[in-house]
Amino acid sequence: MSNRFFFGYGSLVNRATHAHDPAYAATLEGWCRVWRHLPGRAHATLSVMPEPGTQIAGLIASVKADDWAALDAREAAYTRHDVSGAVVHSGPEAAEIAMYVVPFGADAPAPAPIQLSYLDVVVQGYDAVFGAEGVADFFATTRGWEAPVLDDRAAPLYPRHQVLAPQQLALVDAMIAQHGLRLISG
Repeated sequence: MSNRFFFGYGSLVNRATHAHDPAYAATLEGWCRVWRHLPGRAHATLSVMPEPGTQIAGLIASVKADDWAALDAREAAYTRHDVSGAVVHSGPEAAEIAMYVVPFGADAPAPAPIQLSYLDVVVQGYDAVFGAEGVADFFATTRGWEAPVLDDRAAPLYPRHQVLAPQQLALVDAMIAQHGLRLISG
């Protein structure tokens, strides 16, 4: 078994979007989650940035040596950072825990809309791993919610979109309403 892991804080928390096993709930210390906008992209991207005194929940999952190239291709807009010393988890000792981050200085705050199909995938993952409390924590510990949310559920734009159960859809919609997020049509 590999003792190298990635730390996922967005869509990689959703186990339906990848086949990396085993996986364990984890916490990343000293970083916060934020919606960012990359030049040339029409939609906001979820990333993280260093912020002492904060922490975010996520998932670590094992990566075999020959699987890093495929994972790097999936996360092509990001760079891989070693965050081994900042992750707390109940899994086996890790030789490395890497995380994907939008390159610092290559992005801007998220004026571009957040795809609802992407948000659905992230919430589905957090619900599966952490339950409704984890979903509430995801919203509370993520910055950049001033970006509008593009309602693309009828024709999902996110390439790894998933079918959500009715209660998961209701959970996403309740969080959008609770946080006063602005929905726009596509």
